[in-house]
Amino acid sequence: MTNSNGELKPTLGLVGITINAMALIAPGAFLWTTYQLQAPPDSAKNMWAAIALATCIALLTASCYATLSKAYPEAGAGSSYYYAEAAILAKEEHKHFRLARLAKFVTGWAAHLYYWVYPGIMISFMGTLVVYIGQLFNADFATDWFSKALICFIFTGLVGFIALQGVTGSTLINIIINIVQISSLTFLGLLMIIYRLGHPTVNYEHANAISVVMPHDLSGLIYQTTIAILLLVGFESATAMAGEAINPQRDIPRGVILSLFIQACICYFFEYFAANFFIGDQYTAIVDGKTVTGFAAALSSGAPIGDIAKILGDTLLFGNGFLLQITIASTVVMALIGTALSSLSTGVRISYAMGSDRELPAVFGFLHGSYNTPHIGIYFLSGLSALIGSYAVQSLDNVTIVTLVSNIGTFMLYGITCGVTLIATLDHLLDEEHNQIKTIVIPFLGLVTNLLMVCGIFYYGLTGVGSAKTNALTAIGISVAFFVGGFAYLIGDSLLKGKPLFLPSDLNHPLRDNVPSSKS
Repeated sequence: MTNSNGELKPTLGLVGITINAMALIAPGAFLWTTYQLQAPPDSAKNMWAAIALATCIALLTASCYATLSKAYPEAGAGSSYYYAEAAILAKEEHKHFRLARLAKFVTGWAAHLYYWVYPGIMISFMGTLVVYIGQLFNADFATDWFSKALICFIFTGLVGFIALQGVTGSTLINIIINIVQISSLTFLGLLMIIYRLGHPTVNYEHANAISVVMPHDLSGLIYQTTIAILLLVGFESATAMAGEAINPQRDIPRGVILSLFIQACICYFFEYFAANFFIGDQYTAIVDGKTVTGFAAALSSGAPIGDIAKILGDTLLFGNGFLLQITIASTVVMALIGTALSSLSTGVRISYAMGSDRELPAVFGFLHGSYNTPHIGIYFLSGLSALIGSYAVQSLDNVTIVTLVSNIGTFMLYGITCGVTLIATLDHLLDEEHNQIKTIVIPFLGLVTNLLMVCGIFYYGLTGVGSAKTNALTAIGISVAFFVGGFAYLIGDSLLKGKPLFLPSDLNHPLRDNVPSSKS
């Protein structure tokens, strides 16, 4: 191994950066894993409109990431963690300079609440899907908790092994996965549209195509948006690849926007239009001895897209519904591997930056002697992901809790980053040549909307009853404990090492010499 003086090697161009970020968003996987959550009949008709609204919110945040990555291309693997400190150190006025260390630690710790939990969620999704596929052949496949946990550990080992090989190997895997999943979801979406056009007598949930894309009621739109926004996280992972980008100032901002635009504005818009255009009374299920159809049937199923694939294959592909069902499920497994790989690779790079900076234990800043990857972080996060995945895969309540924990970190991180963009550009408020829409209006809207999404998620959770309320309160408790533990570590580490928690307001402070001026 090498110590923290080692450096990540620049090997990625625009395609590699974009592909790695696209793998984390994985629209083919999330259509399968989240459609059930989006199917409550009282709000499901707003599904496509909510995807569009959530995409607008995500684009606001992505614009902030692009602005900061262009301003601070030297961020390396630090991403938001670096930006938070640089935005303060680069100011001409130094009255807030003393807050630089605290700001970057809070940002980095929020990032870890997201990146240390999110890969485990993907592992649990993989475990659930493998159990689903296995039970199509044998109803008794992996019905006990140990078998489900073992599946999660096996997949975590595979993902960790690929991540250890370095970003070049991950990029090749992600290219293949993106091609397969986008091709399969396009094919499935076309079959849905063809079915609808060829079966006009079916009673569909939406009367026509316009009904699919229009919002139907405000309450339902807000509820659906709090779910839909969860499908879009991951575009920011491109910024953590700056240390491995050949031209970070040019390619990182482009990769952030491109990955989100391709996945959301092309893939999600098409596949969610097709799925909602298709669903109707031809999709049935038995719930408590009663036959339900459409969205109610999708809500009752653990894999509604799998059910839909069987209907399409039986009807349009000469009775080959089971084959289509298995094929689509297999591509989703591949997509989830890419998502877990991308999120794990991004998370360990943030940990690497904090370890190199001695804000986490120094071992996180070590690089493997052969692969030049932050291997200690990979081992740690792989183990943590296996444990989280093994817990989440056991029940819907468990996966809901860990998802809410990750979402708290996600939207805190996104909101903080939008706020950091405001701080970085505040000196230019009266500058006529400065693009105030891009650096003032958009960051402000991004900050507000991300905070509203957090409030929206917990409003619907805390005003619910039974397990919904319990899950939300449990997630809040875990998140609070995580931040309390983080601050305890920060204070203890500061006392132990003699590092000041609040840096001196000194223009000649050596840290400031490494950061370009905010006007440069």
